[in-house]
Amino acid sequence: MDSKIYHIYDSAFKRILTLSSKAVVNLINGLFGTEYSTDSKITYNWTEHENKDLKWTLADAILTINNKFSYHMEAQMTEDEEIVFRVFEYGFGHAYQNRIVDKGEETLFFPQPRIIYLSEKEADKVQDEYVLKLNFGEQGTFCYRVPVVKLQRISTEELDKRKMVILIPFFLLKLRSKIQKSRTKDNIEELQYLILNDIIGSINRNEEVGNISKIDAYNLKDLTLKLYWDIYAQYNELEEFTMRYDQSMRLESDKYDKSLDELEEEVREKNDIISELQDTIASLKQQLQEVTSQTAN
Repeated sequence: MDSKIYHIYDSAFKRILTLSSKAVVNLINGLFGTEYSTDSKITYNWTEHENKDLKWTLADAILTINNKFSYHMEAQMTEDEEIVFRVFEYGFGHAYQNRIVDKGEETLFFPQPRIIYLSEKEADKVQDEYVLKLNFGEQGTFCYRVPVVKLQRISTEELDKRKMVILIPFFLLKLRSKIQKSRTKDNIEELQYLILNDIIGSINRNEEVGNISKIDAYNLKDLTLKLYWDIYAQYNELEEFTMRYDQSMRLESDKYDKSLDELEEEVREKNDIISELQDTIASLKQQLQEVTSQTAN
């Protein structure tokens, strides 16, 4: 994997984490088993890292919910033996920056961590949990545990159930190795089903039930199209499907663009109404002051 591909997935993961608060809170609830309200406040604490061996660590983000509880998500494309140390290092850095001092005692609150492996190649290689033993001598030993999420081992139904649909564009990676080896009729039909039924279908279903907004759905479809072009559009055997898929997605985007224009127009109209109300209130205040002044005289 070259640096261009690395940056594609890095940008894609960052993009899904900046969708609507509803969509991102649903992801956190699904990953960590929490039950936060979808109108919870999210604070972003981004970190950047590229190790010397170019192991392709992707976006590394620590998100804080309601100014209190923090969650650390790190996306990976390939296995990295050093990752548990890096997650601990970032977690410690966040805890130190946000340390709490109470009656002379300092407390470090580490964020809850998750490592998300996006690639289908890594699912069978990596363990389900990383464990880092911290030996404090006479004070004892503590095990720092980092659960692993293998995205390509999660079904579309499970992803929907856990409301983690914003990860669905990365399902395109499920068939990457198979398509690289051979573009048979069966493989191409499997890819078509994956895109149109599993990915686009899941986005539509989650939009319909309110797990994501219309704008989220638009962005997820747009991201899916961009990832598709980077993964599959190079193959001549997929040329016909690529053209049809690209055209259908652009038509779908036009529909959402119209919706976005309508939303922007509504916002402008509401802002005009607010401005008129503010002018009216200011005028009434001035009249009231004049009446009060005349009464006083």
